[in-house]
Parts: sequence; structure tokens; C-alpha cells
Amino acid sequence: MNLFTARLTGKMLSTEAFEKVVREMQERVARWRRIEKSPELAEYNELKKLIESSDFQENKNTLETRKYKDTDEGRKVKAFERLSSSMRMKGYKHALESETFQAFLKFQESEDFQKIHSVKERLKSSELRMFNMIYRSAFYKNYTKVMNSTELKQMNALQEEISTEDFQKRNAFWADSKRWQHSDDYQKEQRYLELANSDDIKFFFKQREERIDWAELFRPAFDDDMSSSKNWKPGFGYANPAAKDGHSRTSELQAYNAGKNTFFADGRMDLEIHEESKKAVAWDEKKGFIEHVFNYTSDVMNTKESFSQSSGMFVAKVRSQGTGHHFFGLTTGKPGSPMIALYHYNGDVHQLGLVDGAKTQMADLTGMLRSMYYVYTFRWTKNELIWFVNDMEVLRLPNRLPNEPMFFVAQSWLPGNEKGGEGKLKIQWARVYRGVEDSILAQRNAAEKKAAEKKEAEKE
Repeated sequence: MNLFTARLTGKMLSTEAFEKVVREMQERVARWRRIEKSPELAEYNELKKLIESSDFQENKNTLETRKYKDTDEGRKVKAFERLSSSMRMKGYKHALESETFQAFLKFQESEDFQKIHSVKERLKSSELRMFNMIYRSAFYKNYTKVMNSTELKQMNALQEEISTEDFQKRNAFWADSKRWQHSDDYQKEQRYLELANSDDIKFFFKQREERIDWAELFRPAFDDDMSSSKNWKPGFGYANPAAKDGHSRTSELQAYNAGKNTFFADGRMDLEIHEESKKAVAWDEKKGFIEHVFNYTSDVMNTKESFSQSSGMFVAKVRSQGTGHHFFGLTTGKPGSPMIALYHYNGDVHQLGLVDGAKTQMADLTGMLRSMYYVYTFRWTKNELIWFVNDMEVLRLPNRLPNEPMFFVAQSWLPGNEKGGEGKLKIQWARVYRGVEDSILAQRNAAEKKAAEKKEAEKE
């Protein structure tokens, strides 16, 4: 796979651009998680639930559309006004306000009232004649009729009710044409709209759920910026404690130097191949372990004691220079067990893939500048093993790894059948993220496949 062409044609981001994308995604996820736990989102969700409820919407519709005359308060005020403004009721109220009429009513209760029926007595008194006129008037008849009427009882009951403080408040509310704007629910709706239009809430809901799920990966279980050697120990990290760890082979040109050729500086870990003579124990195919003199030294380092994990996402930013073979990947430390190459330079071409004896499957990566760093990613899921360089997938295999933890191993060496020389393996950082759910991968793969198919269809 030619990465130079892929980068030129836009199929692969540059390392700088890819790291920027990753940082931005991490920042988005961090922001998303912060908002997820914020009191503002909790308030928004509570208000949303309230405002979208049928009760709230029905109440809003009522307050906005109901006419005052159709309210209970409006009807009662209207009924009171109708009753109190009728001619009969006006005459009745006028009678109550008339001093002369009140004097007549008082006279009506006295013993002298019977004299009103006598013409002789009426001739003697002008007052009696006036009372007699009232007694026989339509005014008095209206008074007596209203006084015992249902209308008067209704009017008095209404007047008593509408005079209460509670009724006056309710009536003032319903009589207000802007009653909705003056309600508590309106204030809640305005707060909801304020929150809904806030940058954080809009951002929160704009993110696609699958992207947020995918970004859950960006919670590192291991994060080494190579500022120190705390996570790294010399050797291959063999599972058998009795094994001679960190030994070379007599078929190689270098002796591993127990970490002395590994340097942590300038924010990276460098494994260096030096031209120097060293006597060390080495494995010989015919003689077994013997002392052997090498003309070069190098190193092999591992994270067995500090970190190991089965499944997940393993990422590193790596490059090499000079002579030699350079490897950065994963191992169980058990002889014969498969290994994962995130990065391998075989002296001629870059590779990555599964190292498993006769079943080894590696992808050659051409068009790479050795002076440039690339980000290498290995995703280990239940069903698949997937390798990426920056954002471009370069190899996908069915999962046939044992379900046991693997740890990082970094190694530089010189095969005996090649010319010797000095070189370096440079690792700027290494990170591991939690296990990847296959369902999330399936969603992403399906989305990517659909997008690719759409793109192809548009070309046609």
C-alpha cells in the first residue's frame, strides 16, 4: 500500500492533521461529558419533559387562546353586571338609596301604617298621603318583587364571590390579554428556550450518538509520553521467569544492552544501535546459550510490569532512521504465541500486521518517508484485528489471538545476513484505550461503507 499516494490523493491525513483531528475529538468528548453532568443539562431535560407534556401544552393553549368572556370569572362578572344593570335592579337599588323610601319602609312596620288605608286620615297628613302614593306605586311593587326574587339572591351571591381577594386575583389574570406572558409557565418556557439555544446544549445534541460512543475509546488505560523510563524495562518480558530475558542470537550482529541503549529525552524514547564490541550470552541454534562477541549493541524494552491488556485500541507515534530492523508492537511473552506489529521496518520496507509463524500476515507500506512520524493504530475486537496508519485502514484480519493480555515491546536489531550499521527506533508516545465494543465498530464500519458506496455511485 503506497502511503505517499494515499496522502497526495486525500485518502490519508498527514500525521499533523490526524493528530489535530484526534485532539479535537478528545476535546469534543471532554466537553460533551462535562455538559452531560452539568446542572444546566439536567435543568434543560426537566424543563423539556415538562414543556412537551400534554398538560403544559394544553395549559399554554388555553392561556393564549381562551377569551375572557369564556372564563368562569368572565362569565360571573358578566352575569353580575347584567343583573345589577337591569331596570328592575336599578329601581331596587335606587329604593335602597332613597331616604324617603327608607322612611316609608320604617313607617310600614309601625302601627300607624293601617291609617294609610283611611281617606279621612290621609286628608289630615301630607306625609301619610305621600306614603300612600309610594305604597300604591310601581316603584314599591318593583321593590317588593325584586326583594324576594331569585335574581337578587344570585346577584348578592355573585357580588359576595367577586369581591373576594382570591377572585379579584383570578379575574385580573384572566382579564389580562397578555396573561400567558405573565404566567409562571411562560417563565419556565423562556428558561427552556434560553438553555436550548445555549452553545453547550446545542453542541451536546448536535453530536451524533455513534460518534460519542466511538469517542468513548478516548479514555486511556495507558498513556506514556516517554518523559521517563518508569513504564519500560529491558528485555522481551518472557512469561517464564527462568528464561534468559534480553538475550540475542548468534545469527544477529548486536547484543542487547539491558536498557543502556535506550534514552528518554525530548519527549520520546529512542532505542539506538551503536557500533561497539560487547561480549554477551547469546542463543546458538546448535550449541544453545553461549558467550558471543558482538560488534554492535542495541536494546529491547517492554511494559510487562507496568501495563498489559487484552482487546482495545493500541496507538503509538513511531519512526526509525539509519540501519537495522525496528519493531514496535504487542506480545504475550510466551514462545510461539502470536505477536502484533504496529510498526516494523525490515531494513527495506515498513510493515505491520500479525506475526504468527507460518500464519504470519503482514501488509507492506510503501511511499513512507522514514524521516516522518506516523501514528499507528491497532484495534483488537472480539471478531476482528484492524490496523491503521493515521486515519487510513491498511489491514483487517479475523481475530485469532488468544484471549490474554499483551504488552508493548520495542526492539532494534541487525540480522546477520545484512550489512551492519547504526540506527534508531523513535517512539514519541504510546497510548492504550479500553475495549472496543463490536457493535460500535459495526456502526462505524457500516456508515463508512455506505459513504464509500455513495461516493462511488456519484462518480458513475
